[in-house]
Amino acid sequence: MKKFEILIQVRWSDIDQNRHLRHSAYYDYGATARITCFSDRGLTNQKFEELRIGPILFREEALFKREIKFEDKVAVDLVVTKATQDFSRWSIRHHIYKEDRTIAAIINMDGAWIDMTKRRLAMPPEFIQKVFEDFPRSEDFVWISPKQSTV
Repeated sequence: MKKFEILIQVRWSDIDQNRHLRHSAYYDYGATARITCFSDRGLTNQKFEELRIGPILFREEALFKREIKFEDKVAVDLVVTKATQDFSRWSIRHHIYKEDRTIAAIINMDGAWIDMTKRRLAMPPEFIQKVFEDFPRSEDFVWISPKQSTV
């Protein structure tokens, strides 16, 4: 499981009136990292359309640690922290690092899959299960049963 990380250049439109990164931009950066990770592993928008399935979030929270300012460059990683054996439910953690590798924020989120036709939660097809099997996992990763899932 190779580490996944992307680099992001903070843009003027990401800044709030206090001249630091607006709170919602942190979530945008996490989403960018997730979708990039999915896409890099074959879970492209086209593949989701073909499978008639998509990711859905139940919870997303950020812990803000250090200020990020305009013109900073940040790195955003992705690790799976827990999942059911079939990857129908999963949790992901993102760390957002400043250039000196100081953690600026941690984003924790819980997700699942939605059948785009039925608009109901769905079991992911084997293709998605295999992709998720290869995602990087946190040091504290745990397998959960569907009954244990808080998602």
